[in-house]
Amino acid sequence: MKRVLVLFAHPAIHKSKVNLHLIKALNSLEHVTVHNLYETYPDFYIDIKQEQELLTRHDIIIWQHPFYWYSAPAIIKEWLDLVLEHGFAYGHNGSALVGKTVLSVISTGGSRETYTKEGFNRYPITQYLLPFAQTAHLCDMTYLPPFVVHSSHLLTTEDIQNLSLSYRELVKALRDDLIPPESYKQLEYLNDYPLHLKT
Repeated sequence: MKRVLVLFAHPAIHKSKVNLHLIKALNSLEHVTVHNLYETYPDFYIDIKQEQELLTRHDIIIWQHPFYWYSAPAIIKEWLDLVLEHGFAYGHNGSALVGKTVLSVISTGGSRETYTKEGFNRYPITQYLLPFAQTAHLCDMTYLPPFVVHSSHLLTTEDIQNLSLSYRELVKALRDDLIPPESYKQLEYLNDYPLHLKT
């Protein structure tokens, strides 16, 4: 089994309609570590060495957060700025993350249709996530298509339960190396992968 690290960032988790359920769905999964950044660092004083040690002990990294202003909550940017140091994550002798897998798991109030060239937001989600994709590339990591929850404010309890189950099955499939690279390269979202055929 591969080891999965979920870097979870939600500054108002008590108000969360989706992310709290997604995270709870990962409870009890073997070899899966959920790391709540806002809970661990309420003062934003990130322990760089601890975070780097966590990264080196895991094979798959997930950035999970709500999609705030077409990006991530502030602590994710702080984490990226401080933890992915030259000499550790990239640059001369910066090979600690080479070969690891990373993906974004995000929730947004906008529908999938709004994130198109013709839609309200004008660009697909993947365009807004390019800084994350490039970060992965610089660190010589494999960046997977994102897992995206759209129209978060309109979801029913059943919708959220189904999405949470899909997320759990996805993480299990990644952990158990059941998703070959050739099968996801053409996908816009990892949600679209037919997990029912693999689990």
